[in-house]
Amino acid sequence: MTTENNKTQQDDSTDSPELSFDSAAFLKNVTSKPGVYRMLDSKEQVIYVGKAKNLKNRLNSYFRQTGLSAKTQVMVSKIANVEITITHTEGEALLLESNLIKELRPRYNVLMRDDKSYPYIFISDQSEFPRISMHRGARKKKGMYLGPYPNAFSVRESINLLQKMFLIRQCEDTTFSNRSRPCLQYQIKRCTAPCVGYVSEKSYRKDINHAILFLQGKSELVVGELVKDMEVAAAKHNFEKAAVYRDQISHLRKVTEKQYISADKGDIDIIACSTEGGQACVQVFYIRNGLNLGNRGFFPTLPEELSAEQILTAFIPQFYLKRDVPGEIILSNALDDAALIEEVLSDQSNHKVKLSNNVRGERAKWVEMALNNSVNSLKTRLISRSGLIARFEALQEVLQLDEIPVRLECFDISHTQGEATVASCVVFTPEGAFKTDYRRYNIKGITGGDDYAAMKQALERRFKLAKTKTEQKLPDILFIDGGKGQLKQAIEVFEKLDISSVLLVGVAKGEGRKAGLEKLIFSDGRPDLYLTIESAALNLILQVRDEAHRFAISGHRAQRDKKRRTSPLEGITGLGPKRRQTLLKHFGGIQGITQAGVEDIAKIEGISKKLAQEVYDRFHAAD
Repeated sequence: MTTENNKTQQDDSTDSPELSFDSAAFLKNVTSKPGVYRMLDSKEQVIYVGKAKNLKNRLNSYFRQTGLSAKTQVMVSKIANVEITITHTEGEALLLESNLIKELRPRYNVLMRDDKSYPYIFISDQSEFPRISMHRGARKKKGMYLGPYPNAFSVRESINLLQKMFLIRQCEDTTFSNRSRPCLQYQIKRCTAPCVGYVSEKSYRKDINHAILFLQGKSELVVGELVKDMEVAAAKHNFEKAAVYRDQISHLRKVTEKQYISADKGDIDIIACSTEGGQACVQVFYIRNGLNLGNRGFFPTLPEELSAEQILTAFIPQFYLKRDVPGEIILSNALDDAALIEEVLSDQSNHKVKLSNNVRGERAKWVEMALNNSVNSLKTRLISRSGLIARFEALQEVLQLDEIPVRLECFDISHTQGEATVASCVVFTPEGAFKTDYRRYNIKGITGGDDYAAMKQALERRFKLAKTKTEQKLPDILFIDGGKGQLKQAIEVFEKLDISSVLLVGVAKGEGRKAGLEKLIFSDGRPDLYLTIESAALNLILQVRDEAHRFAISGHRAQRDKKRRTSPLEGITGLGPKRRQTLLKHFGGIQGITQAGVEDIAKIEGISKKLAQEVYDRFHAAD
């Protein structure tokens, strides 16, 4: 792979402030080999990335006199430099193009806004009694990963079903190893309490295997084994146990009837695209082992009005770049580059991948279902987006701004009496919540409960980056959830960092903390402002503020719960899981250990006098 730079020099005698790109001179030296091209503007920002089987022919098409769309003409007028990378094959060019689009996010490319990793169901093989849990991110832990699922809700729904049918534990390993009595899950028949030895490892492993078979679409094998177990129990006159198996079989069959969509038990994705008003929605349905795992909608950012075929051609390589690829992808539209995309996805996934679109029978119904979901999601989005734009316009009018703000940020702080303080930053644009730019900050090194110090630390961490990294965008308006004290922290941070282009607004709660009575406090010296609850501008501000509040609280609770789940016994050298379990069982829990003396603790088998002293000191360090 080779890279060439073709920068046009500006004539010093010209009066034009723009760089004039000499396309004729550039095209003379362009190769006819396959590769990727990057178009840059006068600020050296990449504005478009494309690939071509023949670079010379493709690039030549941009500089013809006729046949270009208005948006393409605007893009071409901004070109100051074109860089090309020659590849061995067109397939290699397609992969490089997708990587560059994801990395650089050029203005004139079709961009996927959602780039989150997808959740899986994870079953560890590092425990005698494995837990079942949701996993997102790199798959480094040893165990079995089942999925991917379209969203966290689908995973939680599936885990909930597995708990009901197979009674598998969900608790964290630290909680499991430190329990001395069964939890509520056992009481409501969602777990067999392996933590306290109420089920043997063999029986529990059998339940795990049944759950895995179910998730792999092999429910009939599970039913067959349960029928045998039921018959054996009945033959031994253990009718109570036989009734449990009977109910389990009945539940499993009902669930299977609801979830199965395909008789061929394959892995298939169904992708449909609809367009309207310059917007697009791509719906992806996930079928794994014949099970419908659910669907997810995507709203790619479009540089201009494009056809569904063009959008899918750009979407599919980006979507599958770092994801598991199924054996078949059924599309709502035929693609000109289908053969090339099949080749690239097959090479990437090390198995044959087929793109289909002209399907019949049951599969045609799947495509129709995906297309209907796409159309409905897009209509809903267009309606909500038009309302959101009206709110941004109202905000512009109320705050007397020269133009509509395009980026709003809001900070909030959450803690419980100073414990696990977390700051949140949420971002809104006229298209809605821009979640890829959301951030949380775990606050450290301050006095617990000092909201001013927490706010100052979070703002410094956020906006120091904006001063050092050009890709860090500044908001038009920064909302601070709080009164004059919190706003003062923001003013001091911005003065210190010499940032003057952002309007700072404090959103102080009104009398009785009732919504609609908020007071807006400004950094630029204008008078405080009260808006009525009917104000579209206030509704937007409250929407942004409440989202920051929600995001801060969820982060705080996660940090707090993580801290509280950690046993005080953990971290004591020489006190492993088995000894901790022995201590908890002997004294009936943490409270019993707290009340025990050194001599009492040392009486436990395996606990030396020195170790007993360390355990005692852990609970009485301040005495």
